Formats: sequence, structure tokens, C-alpha cells
Amino acid sequence: QVQLVESGGGLVQPGGSLRLSCTASIFSLDYYNIGWFRQAPGKEREGVACVSQKWTVGTEYADSVKGRFTISRDSSSDTVYLQMTNLQSEDTATYYCARASKGACQLGPGAYSLWGQGTQVTVAS
Repeated sequence: QVQLVESGGGLVQPGGSLRLSCTASIFSLDYYNIGWFRQAPGKEREGVACVSQKWTVGTEYADSVKGRFTISRDSSSDTVYLQMTNLQSEDTATYYCARASKGACQLGPGAYSLWGQGTQVTVAS
């Protein structure tokens, strides 16, 4: 079954860090733009970060996470990571990874055709 799987979420105190992982079954992430999105209760899904296909250099970040979040690929393990530091309460949400196959990576959800089930990140003291 073609799918994306997120992991690494959890409960963390303000100022703490988490690393989310996105892996895939059947296909390789290297061939796709991969985005991380989040959705808090009552809010729309928003793009957090994306990374272009392996052979194309490019990343994008939402203004709200620049300087705190880093997206990266590890082709050896076929994993895309989202390293999150200095987490704040407003970062609390369900985080999803998604793949897109056309154009440069972008933060608009409409460009992405396959989504994972999400992993919960809760920032609270």
C-alpha cells in the first residue's frame, strides 16, 4: 500500500525540541517534494516546511517557524525529518507529511496528493 507514515510526536515543554520523521512504503521519497504541514483544532491546515526532490536544491519555511525548524533528507534511510527547536504552545498541532511531484516545493496544501495520518505534537508545561 502506498503511504506516508509520520513519527516522533509527543509532549514537550515550551523551549524544548522534537524531531519528526516521515517515511514511505513502496516508493522512494527522493523522487518527490516533501512537505510538512500542521493543523490545530479549529484552524486550517498550514504549510510549515518543504524540501524539493533530492536532485533539486530547495527548501521553504513558514515565517512562523523560520530559524526554529529545519527540514532535511536522509537518502540512506529514505526519511525526511523536521527538526523543531524552541517549541512554543502555538506549535501544538497534528503534524502531517505529504508528497508532491510537480514543480518546486511550496507550502500550499493543494499541491500535495498523498498524505500521512499525522503525529500529534503538544507543547505544554
